Amino acid sequence: MSIFVPHATAGLVIVEIGAGSDADLMAALDRLLPRVEGAYRHRHGSPGHGADHVLPLLAPPSLTVPVIGGRLALGTWQSICLLDPNADNATRTVRLSMVAG
Repeated sequence: MSIFVPHATAGLVIVEIGAGSDADLMAALDRLLPRVEGAYRHRHGSPGHGADHVLPLLAPPSLTVPVIGGRLALGTWQSICLLDPNADNATRTVRLSMVAG
C-alpha cells in the first residue's frame, strides 16, 4: 500500500505510539526543528512556521507498507502516523493506493 500526504508541512512516520512514545517524538522534533522566530528564512504564518517546511526532511510525505492477507504488515508496536505540527492549517488529506498482485 502506498500512503501519501500532499502537503508541504506534513510527513508520515511509522512509530510506536502510547506509553509516552508520541510525547517523546514531539519533544525530539522540537529539539531538531525549534520554533524560534527569525531562525528560518520562510517566515509567513505562525511564529516558527519555517520549521514546518523543513519537516519533510525528517518525515517524508509518503510511505510504502506491504499488505499480506489483506492486512498491513506492520510490526507489533508499529503504527502509521501523520506528523504535521503546522497550526496554520487543521485540514489534511491522506491518499491511499493499492495495486493488486
